[in-house]
Amino acid sequence: QVQLVESGGGLVQAGGSLTLSCAVSGNIVSINAFHWYRQAPGKQRELVAGVTSGGSTNYADSVKERFTISRDNAKNVVYLRMNSLKPEDTGVYYCHAGLIPTMSTEYDYWGQGTQVTVSS
Repeated sequence: QVQLVESGGGLVQAGGSLTLSCAVSGNIVSINAFHWYRQAPGKQRELVAGVTSGGSTNYADSVKERFTISRDNAKNVVYLRMNSLKPEDTGVYYCHAGLIPTMSTEYDYWGQGTQVTVSS
């Protein structure tokens, strides 16, 4: 069974930094893209950043120059380094992977979410 397990959330003051991690476990053939999404209270889930299997990245305008997404293909892990955090970055951050498992036809997998709270 494929699982995504996130870690690294927490409480930080504005201007601080956090690094989120998301590890994929289970039997998989390949991982195509990783994404980080976030959902603030009362708002829709939004895409924060993505990285393809080839290393191409994309970011929401609101996090450009502050956040960096990266992946370790050998470990099946994706990271989100968040610098210069702002109160508006507060929310639950979700990891998403588009991957090919060995024993299923599913493609989209999600982590359970990790809370990031930025105090002013």
